[in-house]
Amino acid sequence: MADDFPPMTSIKRWLVTTNHKDVGILYLATALFFLLFGGILALLFRVQLWSSGGVILSDSAFNQSVTTHGLLMVFWFLSPFAAGFANYFVPLQIGAKDLAFPRLNALSYWFYLFSGLLIGISFFQGGTFEGGWTMYAPLNVPMYTGMEAATGGNTAILALTLFTISITLGTMNFLTTIHRSRAEGMGLWNMPLFTWSWLLTVWMMLFAFAALLAALLLLATDRILLTQYFATDQGSSLLWAHIFWFFGHPEVYIVFFPALGIMFETFQTFTGRRLVGRKWVIIAMVLVAVQSFLVWMHHMYLTTINLEIKTLFMATTIGISLPFDLMVFALIYTMVKGRVRFTTPFLFSLGALVLFILGGITGVFLGAVVLDYEFRGTYWVVAHFHYVMVSGVTALIAGLYYWWPKITGKMYSEALGKLNFAVYFVGFNLLYFPMFLAWETPRRVFHYQEGMEIWHQMATVGAFVFGLSFLIMFYTLGKSLVSGPDAPDNPWQYARTAEWAIPSPPPLENWSGRPSYASGRLEFVDETPAAAPATDGGSPASDGGALTTADAVHGTLDQAHGHGHEEEHADHASIWPFGIGIGMFVFLLGVSGLTPSVAALAEWLDPEWAAEAGISGSVDYLYPAITLAGLAILAYVLFEFGREQFNAPEMAVAERWPFEGVGNTKLGVWFFLASDVVVFGAFIGAYVFMRIYAGWDTWGPVPDHTWAGLLNTYILLTSSFTVILALVMAERGNKKGLIATLGATLLLGLSFMGVKAWEWYDKFLQGDFWFSGLEYSLYYVTTGLHGVHVLLGLFIAVFMLYRIFTIDAYLEDSRPVEFFGLYWHFVDIVWVFLFPLFYLM
Repeated sequence: MADDFPPMTSIKRWLVTTNHKDVGILYLATALFFLLFGGILALLFRVQLWSSGGVILSDSAFNQSVTTHGLLMVFWFLSPFAAGFANYFVPLQIGAKDLAFPRLNALSYWFYLFSGLLIGISFFQGGTFEGGWTMYAPLNVPMYTGMEAATGGNTAILALTLFTISITLGTMNFLTTIHRSRAEGMGLWNMPLFTWSWLLTVWMMLFAFAALLAALLLLATDRILLTQYFATDQGSSLLWAHIFWFFGHPEVYIVFFPALGIMFETFQTFTGRRLVGRKWVIIAMVLVAVQSFLVWMHHMYLTTINLEIKTLFMATTIGISLPFDLMVFALIYTMVKGRVRFTTPFLFSLGALVLFILGGITGVFLGAVVLDYEFRGTYWVVAHFHYVMVSGVTALIAGLYYWWPKITGKMYSEALGKLNFAVYFVGFNLLYFPMFLAWETPRRVFHYQEGMEIWHQMATVGAFVFGLSFLIMFYTLGKSLVSGPDAPDNPWQYARTAEWAIPSPPPLENWSGRPSYASGRLEFVDETPAAAPATDGGSPASDGGALTTADAVHGTLDQAHGHGHEEEHADHASIWPFGIGIGMFVFLLGVSGLTPSVAALAEWLDPEWAAEAGISGSVDYLYPAITLAGLAILAYVLFEFGREQFNAPEMAVAERWPFEGVGNTKLGVWFFLASDVVVFGAFIGAYVFMRIYAGWDTWGPVPDHTWAGLLNTYILLTSSFTVILALVMAERGNKKGLIATLGATLLLGLSFMGVKAWEWYDKFLQGDFWFSGLEYSLYYVTTGLHGVHVLLGLFIAVFMLYRIFTIDAYLEDSRPVEFFGLYWHFVDIVWVFLFPLFYLM
């Protein structure tokens, strides 16, 4: 496959590639585009703020610019930019040839790109979402913002939903790869610190983004299907705040941890010494990752939560700052005890440290209940937030300069790089520090009191200086790419991680031999039968090992450039991830415009409710047609994706603790299910929260027929048994038995959906629709999400039966049947929880 792989100068290469380095470059380039997009919006509203009540933008345009700027920077720039580095360098640092699931890696990128295109299109659909990047209820639903701008707002919400799905795919991929594809001898403790920071980042992503996905799905049903999660006064704003900030606070560390990893790497390289207190730093990062899920309510001090709970969360907020103190002091002591070389990457890393310290200290102010009462909703929060988040950007730019020679094979001008840093640092502080002084200005408002004008004008000037620094950066890197001198394999004297032991840029397959740390040093083992394992006393360890000299890195180069034997050749190309991205793009674009048609349906079904709610609409056939077209495209490309023969071999020799006995695909399924537990947990938690808030006895079981729920419980439990029988038949190579048992599972699943359809139809005949009241919204949406999971399982079962009939699949390798069974059992277990909640209580 490598021989037929298109060259990097071909457009086809970038449409079909699944290679982790290519995907990393795509992430980096696309994230920089969204940086420009969000930056231009920022300059627009900074001009608006030159004077109180500025006239450049209308009220709505200002709100759209501020909201989209926040969404783009937090979601479409920061995390994907870090993901670009992770895609490119994590496999190199741990000694892998690629990620565990290359096609899913490409799919994750295409979902990211198309989600960004959706948010761009939303501006042209009557206006995009304008309720702030935190999307607080009830201002996040059309009932309060107006139906005329619903379509653009829907598109923005669906774009973020697709982005969240992209993150979930990437998270599963990286967790599986890092836990099961580390080079021989590389234990977790020995991993490079950037890889460590990314491992903890994706662990946080697995659960945090699942909570955000649940919140967005609930919001999408409110906006498109007119359900009532966030359109009522029955605790809707508190429900949104709980789910959103359960994601939102870990997101701060999700954004900052990769930047922190880059700071660790660059401080080690440019001080010429190992990070002081390395193991304690790792422990501190683990503590922060765990604690990040225990502090979300400090964003909710102004709500009706009682003082005891607020005090508890004030303590957890102070507690989470302590591990950061350790990390900051570790960086300072490393610098003090080393020989600092003030290169461009180190200057940006040092600048990031200085800015983060200021951002962290001002954040502790907000962690105190009394001070938060004063500062919440003001420019103090805006300034603090940017000093933390954009200090992370500063470190990411350090990473761009640090790894640029490795990615491109070209060096850049140090003089231009240092000029870039100087303009950046001045612009940053001129932009954000005056916001502390103008703290009494309400955030997201362009009218401010007399006396604040000078600070806002300084900030606006700073914004343009800050923007200029990025133009200098693009010029510096562009000049390097066009006419820069060739980069050596290791341009930094004390760089010690494995990516510096191979050519710049790295070859397609990364390594010609197998990387190994079995001896405590990096070796490239020639796996040809006639060759003995290659050794070299001058080979480097990972950055957790003992070796630190540049000679050690260069000692591996001859072996890295040698020729090894690969028994199982990996594929690098597939067009179907791109096709699935197009299908999802078209489908979600169609769904975004369904609100008027759904409103017309609601008005027809229940005119009295529609009149009372002020809901009216007319049937528009364009968006339903686009939706159906998207579904048709998805059906075709998913089918071809499933049929494609794609080889992504597991490493024959690797460190796999603590998952030695679990294969890559099975582990990936487990990670997916762990994420789905959080999604269903949020849906069920929303039901419990809203019912308690409204008064548990305000309504009883919504379904009228308990026997229908009980029957469906028996049906699903029986289907779990038939799935187990299907696995037994596959293991025995019994084709007829496998078809019979998998077919029985399919029929039982269809029976479940039939009973559920009858149950819903019976409720409709009684005039109880999904929009008729909060209790009906909770019932239809929660059981509907479960029904979608059942439906997906049925599609998979049909596809598996097709494969069995056509190519006798799963008779020699029964694992796919086992993986399907894991998913099906999970769906059944969820129903065991839903049945008593909705049918008995």
